[in-house]
Amino acid sequence: MPGDFALPPGLRRRDVMVRDTVLHVAEVGDGPTVLLLHGWPEFWMTWLPLMNRLHGEFRLVAPDLRGFGDSAKSPAPRSDVGANSHADDIAALLEALGTGPVGVVGHDVGAYVAQGLARRHPQRVEKLLFFNCPTPSVGSAWVREGHVNEIWYQSFQQLPLAEQLIGSSREACALYLGHFLTHWCHRKDAFAPVFDRWVENFLKPGNLRGGFDWYRSQNAARVAAIDGHPTPSVSIHQPTRVHWGRHDPVLKAEWSAFLSYYFDDVEVTYCENAGHFVHVEAPDEAAEVFAEVFAD
Repeated sequence: MPGDFALPPGLRRRDVMVRDTVLHVAEVGDGPTVLLLHGWPEFWMTWLPLMNRLHGEFRLVAPDLRGFGDSAKSPAPRSDVGANSHADDIAALLEALGTGPVGVVGHDVGAYVAQGLARRHPQRVEKLLFFNCPTPSVGSAWVREGHVNEIWYQSFQQLPLAEQLIGSSREACALYLGHFLTHWCHRKDAFAPVFDRWVENFLKPGNLRGGFDWYRSQNAARVAAIDGHPTPSVSIHQPTRVHWGRHDPVLKAEWSAFLSYYFDDVEVTYCENAGHFVHVEAPDEAAEVFAEVFAD
């Protein structure tokens, strides 16, 4: 794969038994360990632009979350694999890898998981970096000022027909994924070099279900937050940096105003040339921010 999505030298891939499942893990480099947690519609390869820039300085560990990528799949739809379940998986993965406290990077679904990890397993997390960062307070904002039209997919993907419909053909899957990988991007061609690989990944048996299970599992909390009753949570104490894509249409940059409610020590900066996928749309800038956060 050309350019940013080339496989970096020394890339290692393996399967790790974690709790009641198996997680696929890609890693590269031999420096301080930093964990990379992807979102939807993504899997470990979304981190290749950063891996190619940073593997000489860090040990970068990029798992596929349960049900995503090449990790094990559920044989049937589930509604019990929300942020806390994924966080417990990741804590068990770090135990299996024998790491001490690590830096954690989270994006989209991975941002929820990283927050769950920091709260439930604080001894595992040294510092946090988010490329855009949803919080419970975002819930009420989902439906204000017409924004509800941006989150239609969160309800659609819970329907029994969604997996069958989107997976019915390569064309259907490409149309669906292509919408998000362009509409959510400020740089519309960001995923073009690997778009076929994205379609192939999500056409693997069970891979659409893995992502859709996330939305099933989060639905009760999402609806409660929309109604003004977000799930209570304790503050996150670890030093945190959020680098938010200014042009994100689904997680708006102005929602960074909520971060101080949930993080005791948070610095917020903005990427003026990216939307939802800062790490892919502006990888040079993302790598600079990454190095600022984790270089020491």
